[in-house]
Amino acid sequence: MLAVLGCGKEDCSECSRDLAQLCPTGKHHGIGQDGFYAEYVAIDVRAAIPGPDVVPPEVAAVAIDAVTTAYYGIVRRAEVGNSETVFLFGLDGLYEKLQAAAELGVSAEDIVPVGTCIQDFVTHNDLQGGMNTVLGFVGSNQTFRDAQNIVRPGGKILCIGTGDRQNQLDMKIGIRKRLSIIFSYGGQCRDLVEVLDLIAKGIIRPQVETRGLRDLPGVLEDLGKDKIRNRVALVNL
Repeated sequence: MLAVLGCGKEDCSECSRDLAQLCPTGKHHGIGQDGFYAEYVAIDVRAAIPGPDVVPPEVAAVAIDAVTTAYYGIVRRAEVGNSETVFLFGLDGLYEKLQAAAELGVSAEDIVPVGTCIQDFVTHNDLQGGMNTVLGFVGSNQTFRDAQNIVRPGGKILCIGTGDRQNQLDMKIGIRKRLSIIFSYGGQCRDLVEVLDLIAKGIIRPQVETRGLRDLPGVLEDLGKDKIRNRVALVNL
């Protein structure tokens, strides 16, 4: 089910420009609408995207938002290419997450150790001037400031995270480097279809755990205490 579905009308100011997720009248399933922790909920039929049989429901549920939002931002908005050097803010600063990244195939020399200054890391690894795109899934003042300093001239900064509601842009850096600051939100039907196909092929492997629907209060409590390490899908056991 696509979460941010536009109205789909031809005369819509946003849907007509291929910006369905920004439609002012379209439904935002589960985003600002009550009822999406219920056992059953009615949705717009256009939001129902058939998924491959090999993709478990809890994985498909995570793909709707967490994976599709990232995919749309990286592939559609930032248009990251195979030859680009990319820096990611948002893997997490916890050792367990960094270890998991290594187990998934990220080279040790490409992982920033906990507590390391980002600019020092880039300089030490002789990456200065070579960062084509910075993916900002944190959106804090610190990470946005670091992004401006490590991205190469003519580079791109993708902004998705909202760790801080306000961030400061160094106008001199932005102008002299001729940077592109790109914002992104949600995704569209074609993105979810492609994401589910990539999951079915094992190219994308979402990290998700399942809990019962009645476990919601405990899950929210654990989330507030930073005990949730991956996505949690609530299933009707």
